[in-house]
Amino acid sequence: MNKIIFRIVAGALWLMGRLTGFTYNEMNVIVYYFVIPYSWLLLLDTILGFHYCAIIGGVFYFSFWLAIKNFRSFCDDVFGLSERFLNSFNKYGSNYVASSVLICVAVPVVIYGVLIHYMIN
Repeated sequence: MNKIIFRIVAGALWLMGRLTGFTYNEMNVIVYYFVIPYSWLLLLDTILGFHYCAIIGGVFYFSFWLAIKNFRSFCDDVFGLSERFLNSFNKYGSNYVASSVLICVAVPVVIYGVLIHYMIN
């Protein structure tokens, strides 16, 4: 099951990259380090009834974006560090695919679930 989920997510990132002109690594960083965390800030603002998190996050992301000299190189470096992090769980009996699905799919789904639960209630 992990392999199927991994292939679906990786395929979607690859396709989004092809459609937008970004590389797979760039798309991965954009989605996991910018889009998903920013969407959490938007949900958090909705829960709390203000927009400070999204504004502060937006200013941070915009400033960060301006500071990056070579976006492709930056994404390649971040992706490499992410790979190393995910592979660090191998010593505990995991593997890259399983760790990716757990940390990059299951954990965000749980966070979305919690935030949406609080947003609705």
